[in-house]
Amino acid sequence: MSLDRVVMLADCQSFYASVEKAEHPEYRDLPVVVAGDPERRSGIILAACPIAKSFGVTTAERLGDSLAKCPNLVIIRPRMQLYIDISMIITCIYQSYTDLVEPYSIDEQFLDVTGSLHLYGSPEELARIIQARIQEELGIYTRFGISENKALAKTACDNYAKKNDSGVFVLPKDKLHETLWTLPIANMFMVGSRMTRHFNAMGMETIGKLAETPLEKLKLMMRRKFGKNSDINAELYWRMANGIDDSPVTPGTHEVAPQSVGHMMTLPRDYGKLEEIKVVLLELTELVCQRCRGKGYMGHVVSVGCMGADYDRPTGFSRQMKMDDPTNVTNQVYRAAVELLRRHWDGCPVRKVGVSLSQFSADDEYQLSLFDPHREKTMALERATDAIKRKYGDAIILRAVSITPAGQAGHRSEKIGGHYK
Repeated sequence: MSLDRVVMLADCQSFYASVEKAEHPEYRDLPVVVAGDPERRSGIILAACPIAKSFGVTTAERLGDSLAKCPNLVIIRPRMQLYIDISMIITCIYQSYTDLVEPYSIDEQFLDVTGSLHLYGSPEELARIIQARIQEELGIYTRFGISENKALAKTACDNYAKKNDSGVFVLPKDKLHETLWTLPIANMFMVGSRMTRHFNAMGMETIGKLAETPLEKLKLMMRRKFGKNSDINAELYWRMANGIDDSPVTPGTHEVAPQSVGHMMTLPRDYGKLEEIKVVLLELTELVCQRCRGKGYMGHVVSVGCMGADYDRPTGFSRQMKMDDPTNVTNQVYRAAVELLRRHWDGCPVRKVGVSLSQFSADDEYQLSLFDPHREKTMALERATDAIKRKYGDAIILRAVSITPAGQAGHRSEKIGGHYK
């Protein structure tokens, strides 16, 4: 079978768990999971190897529930920096076969191999070559969904390559009526459990039913159910069901300028005092400003959010304010953040705090101020501390308040994205 354009979605099976098994050969035949905090036997499952899954263990379930299913589970604390490093090595392997590689997540990447396929034979042959190389060099098993666009490649991987023996599946667009269209609507890319219920209520139980519904009729049906602004979503779902996706595989797609830079963290306990919350606010502001300085941005708008722990009776606020001038200086942003906190905090205990900057401008040009004559020195000092932290880690320099009981910077520096490095 021939494809005018050949796109692959490469997926690493049980990525975190596979990395740990490769690092620990003694665990090869044991049920392994990567989970929040093995010492406290708490948290959720981030990844489970196929052996663990055979006991019914699933990703995102509580560790205690997994242990009830499989008491001899091998529990490993996540090492996010290692997983990031391995992911980058895998990216380099993909790039040796094509320069069109687009990361989709830490363990999934799109490859457009149209231009290099003539060097390797069929799409299946190339997929097996890459699959064997990653297995040999890193001990990680990869699956490949293949089609002529990204949406169908993702669909081919999730619904077929992950379930067959070879880990490779080609899904031609002209064969959708006998493959994709026979699947339940829940199997469609970008359709979650809630949307599945809505489609079922509209009489669409399979992907084929949705695909064969005329677009204008689908828009009318979704307008009746969701309101007049649902036309865009209707067309998106209709295109996905029909295998239509014009988006190219774009290297560097995640390197575009962000709309905002922010950090949010869940606290280990309720914080009920203003001074405690201010400590975390300062730590988060410092992280946000550090990231902005690293990217060369100054923010004009600061946003602060605080939320309580009781989801049944939500408390807290999310507010923003525009500062007089754009900045990435920690103390300037912190003053604005504290002003928002004082103005909008209702005194109820806080369990989650977030800070962000937005409305960016480049930091190589800025307005001098008569009211801040030391700005140049402050910026130079912060650039110096940023350089030290990049080399030795964020915990090498801490503010004094961060070593008080309310401080979280030391603990946070041990993690990436909320998980241990």
